Amino acid sequence: MSGAVDEALLRRAIALAAEAREGGNPPFGSLLVGPDGAVLVEERNSSITDSDITAHPELKLARWAARELDPETAAGTTMYTSCEPCGMCAGALARSGIGRVVFALSGEQLNGLKTGGGFPAVPTEGPFLFEEARVPVEGYYP
Repeated sequence: MSGAVDEALLRRAIALAAEAREGGNPPFGSLLVGPDGAVLVEERNSSITDSDITAHPELKLARWAARELDPETAAGTTMYTSCEPCGMCAGALARSGIGRVVFALSGEQLNGLKTGGGFPAVPTEGPFLFEEARVPVEGYYP
């Protein structure tokens, strides 16, 4: 972490998490800061009130950045978030072009605070049918 500025912005993310909880949602908050240090946008988790399991603040900010920022500007941004992004959000962040993420709680620390632990794993199987599945994918990615 870079110091007092990062700490202040993490505290804002934690305050946004408290606002999310007060509003009936899971306690997570995030903000995106531009290359010049100005706050571009803030988000809170709204997965309960929006009836949308994907309404995580990190995902909302990743989508916003990908839609609203040119790649050079996005690369100069920093997301401050109250908790380490989950797998869904991390995937969106990787595609968004956001340059840096700073978080307060780790996923492991979060799970330690949950009395019931984390979400149960969904069994997955694969890979299967490589020769068929590769056809629509080959040549798509540079």
